[in-house]
Amino acid sequence: MKHSKHMPDKMIRIFFCLVCGALAAARESNQILHPAANRFGNHRANQQVQRPAAVQQKEPPFLEPLSWRFPAEPTKDEPRFPPNFELRTPMAPESIKVICGENSIRVEAKRDLLGSGVLVQTTDVTLGGCAATEEDPKAQILIFESELHDSSPSLMSEESFIYVFTLLYTPSPLGGSPIVRTIDVSVSIECHYRRKNDVSSDVLKPNWAPFSETKASEESLYFSLRLMTDNWQFPRSSTQFFLGDMMKFEASVEQFHHIPLRVTVDSCVATVVPNVDTVPRYAFLGNNGCMFDSQLTGSSSHFLPQSHKDKLQFELEAFRFQHGNSGVIYITCSLRATEAAANVNATNKACSFSSGWREASGIHHACSCCDTDCRAGTKSSLTVKGKQQHTHSHKIYTNKYFSQFK
Repeated sequence: MKHSKHMPDKMIRIFFCLVCGALAAARESNQILHPAANRFGNHRANQQVQRPAAVQQKEPPFLEPLSWRFPAEPTKDEPRFPPNFELRTPMAPESIKVICGENSIRVEAKRDLLGSGVLVQTTDVTLGGCAATEEDPKAQILIFESELHDSSPSLMSEESFIYVFTLLYTPSPLGGSPIVRTIDVSVSIECHYRRKNDVSSDVLKPNWAPFSETKASEESLYFSLRLMTDNWQFPRSSTQFFLGDMMKFEASVEQFHHIPLRVTVDSCVATVVPNVDTVPRYAFLGNNGCMFDSQLTGSSSHFLPQSHKDKLQFELEAFRFQHGNSGVIYITCSLRATEAAANVNATNKACSFSSGWREASGIHHACSCCDTDCRAGTKSSLTVKGKQQHTHSHKIYTNKYFSQFK
């Protein structure tokens, strides 16, 4: 009885053990029979977890504010100018010619009125409010004529009648634009006529030359002697030379309203003090235009051909006095002007020596007197009508190595 009472409990424990063993065996057999399916299932699970980055939706991380800024503007260097820059001052053009006649005035104005190379419009230029009476298209000149009897003198003095006219240039707008590139120009023109003339029994033909022209003609001539650059284009700024260098001189005379003039260099003397009568002295040019330096020392000193009669150029090889310790040389030259129409002769010449005397213009026989006296049998240049003489003195500093011209 006692044994039969505990029999159901044992049977329950045995049944539970059998069920657990069956479940374990079934799980093991399922893994053995379907390994590929398990792996495939695991692979799909991995695919679901590892989605592509493009389709993953994640919350963006917290971003800090940008510290980037636009770059600063580049700095510009200050503009550089030439060290010795000078603003070019426009020169007054010589574009108007006036002829004061006995009964009328004639004004000739170039169409390049301002000297800038730009031709003005014919209708923009008037004389006393009147347009040009004639035009020379070949010479690009506008011609104005006005009778004196049509107007009374603007001014009157005890000695002169003065007629005043105004040449006016008023530029028109360019094309269809409202702009111009020139300014209005007003030129006052005066004609002076004498009120009194001496009358004799002879027929009197008044000289109707303008007063201003007559005054300028009576003034003295203006001479200059300048040291020039190697190309003869400008006055030389540097005043230093090495011994043996060529010093280039240009003698000239201003024309003004005179008849055409020719300038000559009669003589030049080098001294150690500003006195041509002292010793030592070296007359390297004399006898009315004979360059003795090339003959005495065998140097290359010479005159250049005279392309403009109012200018004469010559070259002098730099030198110094042998016993001069001060290093200073004074050069004094005598310049003379004559009528340009005068022939080259014994007193009007520029002769250099190179295996014989040669005249710069090719009239070599004019140099035949250079070894004698070219003034023998001729009048003094100061007494011949139409000639004026002037003396120029310049200072040159020299030493063993260079010469300096002042």
